Amino acid sequence: MGARVAGFAVEALDDVPWERLEPVLAQRPTTGTRAALRRLALKGEAATEEDCYPLYDSLALGTERLPSVSTAALPFITALAGDPACGARRELVSTLVSFARFAAEAEPGQVDEAWHEAWRLQRPVFLALLADPDPDVRREALPLAWDVGPLLDRWRVETDPTVRPAVLLELGTAASAAGPEATDRVRAVVTEVLRTDDPVLRVAAVHAWAAFDPEAPVRERDLLTEILTDPAVRPLFEAAWYVPDVETAFTREDVVSWTVGLFDPVPPTMLDFVLDLVEAARRNGDAPLCRVALDEAWRLLVLRPSVAERLLPHAGALLADRDDGVRYRAAHLLAVLGPRAAPYADELAALLDDRGEDPHDFLEGTVGDHARWALTRIGDPRALPGLIARLYAPYEGQYSRAYCSGDPRLPEVEDVLTPLAAHAETLVPDIRALLRKDGKGGGLTCCLLGVLAAWGEASAPALPEVVALLDDARHSLTAIDALVAMGPAAASAAPEVRRATVLDHPANHQKVAWAASVLDGDSASALRLVGEAVLTEEEPFYGPVHLIGHFGQAAAPYADRVRQLMERGDGWLQLRSAIALASITDEAEPSLSVLEEHLRPMADGDDSYGYFVDALRALVGIGTVTAGTRAVLRRARDADRRLAPHGDYRTILFDEEMRALIDAVLDLP
Repeated sequence: MGARVAGFAVEALDDVPWERLEPVLAQRPTTGTRAALRRLALKGEAATEEDCYPLYDSLALGTERLPSVSTAALPFITALAGDPACGARRELVSTLVSFARFAAEAEPGQVDEAWHEAWRLQRPVFLALLADPDPDVRREALPLAWDVGPLLDRWRVETDPTVRPAVLLELGTAASAAGPEATDRVRAVVTEVLRTDDPVLRVAAVHAWAAFDPEAPVRERDLLTEILTDPAVRPLFEAAWYVPDVETAFTREDVVSWTVGLFDPVPPTMLDFVLDLVEAARRNGDAPLCRVALDEAWRLLVLRPSVAERLLPHAGALLADRDDGVRYRAAHLLAVLGPRAAPYADELAALLDDRGEDPHDFLEGTVGDHARWALTRIGDPRALPGLIARLYAPYEGQYSRAYCSGDPRLPEVEDVLTPLAAHAETLVPDIRALLRKDGKGGGLTCCLLGVLAAWGEASAPALPEVVALLDDARHSLTAIDALVAMGPAAASAAPEVRRATVLDHPANHQKVAWAASVLDGDSASALRLVGEAVLTEEEPFYGPVHLIGHFGQAAAPYADRVRQLMERGDGWLQLRSAIALASITDEAEPSLSVLEEHLRPMADGDDSYGYFVDALRALVGIGTVTAGTRAVLRRARDADRRLAPHGDYRTILFDEEMRALIDAVLDLP
């Protein structure tokens, strides 16, 4: 007889017709599953998580499919998971939990018809795992209970402090899918735990209760605040708060972030809770708590404009905190709060040379960098000396920088500079010097050209440096935009624009011709080139309809074609055609109706922000708006949500732009 593992002979793997089974993926041969299981069985106590990787690969867990090869593998995986002589039990139990979740969530056609019966036959082993001598295995197996009853049985006898919080949490999850009687039994357990003196279990009890009663965290907010802000309790979480599928314990800060999420159904209370944490952390000098609470406050600010007013004084007060990470976050918050932060301008200016950084090196830049950005957002000239050099520093010697877009981070260079047109006279000389230094190879060239274009005529002193980039196809089209924006001061550059080096594509040549005609006023040939393309090109682009409107009433011969594109197009084409038609005809309709249709979905929660902002700008240009659109825009403006994509500071900048445009449209006659 061959080697036996948890009640099965290794040779039993050869009795399964693996070759005839359906694989998870065609490129994953089913025989690989047999080989992976054999390797795990023979390694015994020496088996590790790494030895499970071939099994994961052969069963392609990420596909969330359970074909017949998964059904065949199930009893072997279960036997290995239950075998005390197997060294990779925790990982195999985690695999079983993944199977259970896939089966519960997958479409019927994704699960082998024999799977559910095979799973039922293994249930005694799953329940035995709940009582396994190894606490890591017991904890990992909790989701396999799949019912309140076995979990309540486990709770009554469980004594390990690293398992008890996880049992409570799993009870809450199970109760959320159970009937009233089972839910009442779990409610009795969590209310009893809340009367104990174990702080970790009391917090876990609130989490469990919240799973089936979203009002529980609101009722127990004071308890949560008291425990989570007690510095003496902090180490207890890292000693006991373990959950399935996570190898290490949660820190107190991890639990704080998780707990804040419990208040998601009641956003105002969520903000109250976060600010309570900030205040308590400040009183206690609890820097780790203050940092995590500020991170949660920042996430709320990114989502809801109403947070700004209440958050402002807290961020301002923390500029003087002793902890680098706290000052870093406070300065970043004041930067994204923009002009609202003006009362703290002096405190921010005092931090310009602060080299403090996030203590974990997860976030880029220094306290001083964020303080400088905050001053630019306020419009304070103390931010200007050395600004271009500081913005350039992360790019010196490299083309880009790394960051995590979902966290507080340094802004993009254009987001800092574009609003500073009023200070162009001070900043343009430094931009010119930078363009001369590495304009053709630098990582900021296109960005700086975009800034000059946004500054318009104020950027005219940079004319020589911009013209010098016209022979570089990487930058020439962006340089052309900057020259057009400079207005009459760039008229002399028209010949160089006509000779610009661009990639050989009709759209590029059309743009060059249009731009040169803007600079020297000779529009006849450019209009013919652009107009002919609009008349003759077919889908998907239908020619440069976005350019034809710039010729105004001179483009009247092409108005019918533009109207046709507006009527048959959708999305980008319809919007651009409507804008062009209004410019050509100097009439509001039918463009006005088309533009307004692009506003309605966003006001109802759609996220087509690009269309929305373009439509708003076009309405400002047309100069009138209907009563129906006014109502739509007021509804969008009054909603306490960001009218923006992204997930970081850009959300707030874009939202500010959107709201300014909405106000401009609402001011129209």
